[in-house]
Amino acid sequence: MRPYEVMVILDAGLEEDAIRAAVDRSTELIRSRGGVPGRVDRWGKRRFAYELGHRWEGYYVVIEAQAEPSVMAELDRSLRLADEVIRHKVIRLPEAVVRKRAPSGDGAASAGPTGNGA
Repeated sequence: MRPYEVMVILDAGLEEDAIRAAVDRSTELIRSRGGVPGRVDRWGKRRFAYELGHRWEGYYVVIEAQAEPSVMAELDRSLRLADEVIRHKVIRLPEAVVRKRAPSGDGAASAGPTGNGA
């Protein structure tokens, strides 16, 4: 399984229940196909820099997951077909980024690049 991050921009006019249902559908698709959905980070409503689909605002959600490429391809297709999704992007995280995010048990990560706290 590979690490992924999925950014989804939903229609800001949706009710909270509809937003929750859309996110739950995505995480359930990952889970039902053998993937492991991770953290779901809800950024909330944000204003766009330019108009997207006759809208100036969207509700941002970031989903982290571990899954096979075929599972994420299916999620990508599902998000493309969903009416409530304005934009989405599925990104495979490079191993270097995954290693940086993983908590190290030795405490060296907080000591800085020289290892002496400077």
